[in-house]
Amino acid sequence: MALVYIDSNDSADRFLSEIADAREIAVDTEGASFHRFVDRIYLIQLSTRTTSAIIDPLAVTGLDKLGRLLEDPAVEVAFHDADYDLRLLHQDYGWHPTNIFDTRIASQLIGLKSFGLAALLDQYFSVKLDKQHQRADWSMRPLTEGMLAYAAQDTALLLALKDKLQDELGKLGRLEWAREEFSRLEGTRWQQDDEVEQFFKVKGARDLSRRELALLRELVIWRDEVAKEMDRATFRVVGNEVLLSIARTQPQSPSDLGAIKGMPRGILDRRGQDVLAAVRRGMSVPEDQLPKFPRAQRWDKDAGLDSRVALLKNARDAAATRLSLDPGVLCSRERLEAIARKNPASTGEMLEVPGVRKWHAAEMGESFLGALRSAKS
Repeated sequence: MALVYIDSNDSADRFLSEIADAREIAVDTEGASFHRFVDRIYLIQLSTRTTSAIIDPLAVTGLDKLGRLLEDPAVEVAFHDADYDLRLLHQDYGWHPTNIFDTRIASQLIGLKSFGLAALLDQYFSVKLDKQHQRADWSMRPLTEGMLAYAAQDTALLLALKDKLQDELGKLGRLEWAREEFSRLEGTRWQQDDEVEQFFKVKGARDLSRRELALLRELVIWRDEVAKEMDRATFRVVGNEVLLSIARTQPQSPSDLGAIKGMPRGILDRRGQDVLAAVRRGMSVPEDQLPKFPRAQRWDKDAGLDSRVALLKNARDAAATRLSLDPGVLCSRERLEAIARKNPASTGEMLEVPGVRKWHAAEMGESFLGALRSAKS
């Protein structure tokens, strides 16, 4: 298959004109969240049945034709694990692909145990993906030949893989399941995190006192400002473990700060006073204004809830065995609990539970309703 590298508006326009009549296209994107503060698309890989292209979005600004192609409901767009790509395509371009086929979801619904792209290409085509550049910095320029070759692998066989999986789904009578799942992906959108509450997400923050949480909040705000200024991933500025140690030990001097395990020397030398200022801000927060973790949503737990969940789980597990599917793929624990809370008396009521699909009701609706009825007896 021919491979085209596109790094100008003219070459992009020519290529997109050439594939304008394509009814199927495979798409992948490369971001750099492992390296950069703000993730964005640094590479777009495309494949039709006859050609592949790698587009450099840092050099190409005229991609309206591609957006129209991906949003055309007559064009099937194949992804592997579409969620991340769809969020970035929405964030950077405002695009909303509609006719989606996700090979990861398809492989899970077939019942495959290994559903990473590398495992699937090995299983169906005996192709071994080179993982050398898995953590590559795709924001760097120029990209090496090896990086481009690696990126091209992600879509070159994706349409052929789609054919294999679609055929198996059809034989199993699960194509409509997949289509229902794919249609849910059409609503995937990028959403900005609540920056004010980022410190709550630091692993280990729940073990801190409220005063230490105040310090952690100031330290996370400081780190985000530095990471944004440097355009570096936050953990590449200062790791979470170091921030937690600072919050606990509350250093008062550069020597105190330097004694903390893992404290980057460059940050200590150039920004140590800024870190100490963040510590002082945290220490000065009045007692009645100290942060605390928000309470998790509490449900009114009726006496029979646990029993209903257990019975639903048994019904789900029996269906998973019958269908040769992973129980979690079939229906997650969270969804079982939501059904148990709703305690529906009909499949119509069951379909009102967020996340419950029509195919769930078709395959497990009666057994779920039977389980719920037995809990009442």
